[in-house]
Amino acid sequence: MSDLFTLIRTQRVNVLKWAASIVQIMGYSATAFGLTPLNIYLFLIGLVGWFAVGVLWRDKAIMLIHVVALAAMIAGLLSA
Repeated sequence: MSDLFTLIRTQRVNVLKWAASIVQIMGYSATAFGLTPLNIYLFLIGLVGWFAVGVLWRDKAIMLIHVVALAAMIAGLLSA
């Protein structure tokens, strides 16, 4: 039973990881086409998704880089 639970959890994390990655790629594309502030919102969604992946994986490096990026994005939004 625990193997099934682990498999389901792994699949959910993989879906989250890929969804967050796709949203971040959309953010890069929006930046390339000058679609502001849409690009920032897409980046924020992707960053939060990747932070959640870091939490689920208990990976402090992933959590750190995405917390720092999230703080920078929020600071940028507040200063605009």
